[in-house]
Amino acid sequence: MFKWITLSISFFFSTVVLGNDSEVNLDLLGKNYFDLWIATQAPNASPKDIDNYLNLLVKNIGHQHLPYDTDDSREPEGKKNMKKGMLYYLGGHTEHSATLTSITTGYNVIVIKYDTISKGVHPQTKKEVHFSYDTTEVLEIENGKVSVIRKYSE
Repeated sequence: MFKWITLSISFFFSTVVLGNDSEVNLDLLGKNYFDLWIATQAPNASPKDIDNYLNLLVKNIGHQHLPYDTDDSREPEGKKNMKKGMLYYLGGHTEHSATLTSITTGYNVIVIKYDTISKGVHPQTKKEVHFSYDTTEVLEIENGKVSVIRKYSE
């Protein structure tokens, strides 16, 4: 006599339910965020790559990137200020790679961990720079968009 065994495998994906009852898959949002951010760091990145990335953010985004940005306050022109800063550094990399380590989600938060290596010319000093970081980004999500970014690197 044979016994049939049925296995049920389910994957847990965190979601945010928006005011209009639609859902946002935080795991997919985190992966999309990471992919769009990588595009902005590429040696051949364009202003369109920056716009694609910024489309994931609320207008009054709060951004903290220690030790450079120590305040994560949400500013009315936060996205506009981020774009200005990103355009300043656009094309500065001659080499860039990032490896996603993990994405953890829950409670309207996405935690992204990755390793990055970059090489380029600093736009202000015109000196060659090399960076290698293990980075953790904590993203707060509001209505399906990133409202606060906290970036920690070592």
